[in-house]
Amino acid sequence: MDRRKKGISRRSLLLGAGASVALAATAQPTQALTISRRASEGPEEPGQRADLAEQAIVRRHVRSLWGHPGLRLGVLAWPASLFDRSLVRWCYWWQAQLLDCAIDAAYRDRTPERVERVAALARGIRTRNVTGWTNRYYDDMAWLALALERADRLLGVGFPDAVADLRVALLDGWNPAVGAVPWRSGDDFYNTPAIGPTGLALARFGDPTRARQLADFLHTRLRDTGSGLILDGVHEPGGDVDRSLTTYSQGITLGLEAELAVRTGESGHHSRAAALVAATGSRLTNAGVIAGAAGDDSGLFMGILARYLAEVAVTLGDTAAATLVHTSARAAWEHRAEVDGLPLFGMDWSRPVTVRHNPAMFPRLIPASPAASTNLSPDLSVQLSGWMLLEADYRVTAAGL
Repeated sequence: MDRRKKGISRRSLLLGAGASVALAATAQPTQALTISRRASEGPEEPGQRADLAEQAIVRRHVRSLWGHPGLRLGVLAWPASLFDRSLVRWCYWWQAQLLDCAIDAAYRDRTPERVERVAALARGIRTRNVTGWTNRYYDDMAWLALALERADRLLGVGFPDAVADLRVALLDGWNPAVGAVPWRSGDDFYNTPAIGPTGLALARFGDPTRARQLADFLHTRLRDTGSGLILDGVHEPGGDVDRSLTTYSQGITLGLEAELAVRTGESGHHSRAAALVAATGSRLTNAGVIAGAAGDDSGLFMGILARYLAEVAVTLGDTAAATLVHTSARAAWEHRAEVDGLPLFGMDWSRPVTVRHNPAMFPRLIPASPAASTNLSPDLSVQLSGWMLLEADYRVTAAGL
């Protein structure tokens, strides 16, 4: 179904936005909330755990955009500041990841409410982006393209104009002299976070030749031969390499290689994926648990790796990838805190979310240093990673791996 148009005028949106900001400015501050270490083990079935992670984010973060129930977005922090509750602060790629998680849940257990949430989140992204579906960041656009392609393929929720616009924008970013797309329009930095999702999107759009070129760029230009891991990016011309190693870069590269292995039947992509799983397990885990990051953007890195480890496990039958997903999911669940019976995940799944008192009061905003010491973060990104992980665990389990 095509859910793009709901007859909402620009004037009504502007009025709604103004009213939302005004209400946020006059609203009473959010009360501090009680956090406890988990009261019980909770459900053992992966789908039930994923369901609780979904409920937590929907209850705490998902809101109507500017008073329109058919438009939804995720509030970027919880408990939210007055400014955040107005949904003025904008982070395109976090919303694309929220949409992808909502698609996971609807595909796992389809209900009318879940399907409508997927459509409302997509419409919310388009509306809040104001100028259209696109922006100048190729990683942002690729992530949204991937989510919208899945919404159509898995759920029948179609946004064909959006997919067409995003595909054209990604192709327009191609630099034939480099053989890749940059991080953003007009930039000289060609990085894995943009190249990986762009390659995966193009593969799913039926362009395996261009996708293969991007995979080859990552393998030949950005693979660290010592560790076998994928580096962050390179400036061109000049060849100055950013040698940062993140779980994000390994995850999206795995997704691209797995997709090409299936679509082309070429054994080299399968071999690359298997080698990268092994290198990731050896160097970016803690006793088999995906390495933690921090809040803000990096809060999504662990979940992205989990999603594409599951892809490798299910599509290529990689048991090592499946084990990393299962081990990480068990750790994240065991180390969670709870608020009103719903999970609150830490930035590092290998250690508990600690609280100073029992019960403890969750402050509205947590500075970086206390957050690091307690493994707490108010960021939507961190909770999305936990939800992504549990959906990945469900998918791998359902596949019998």
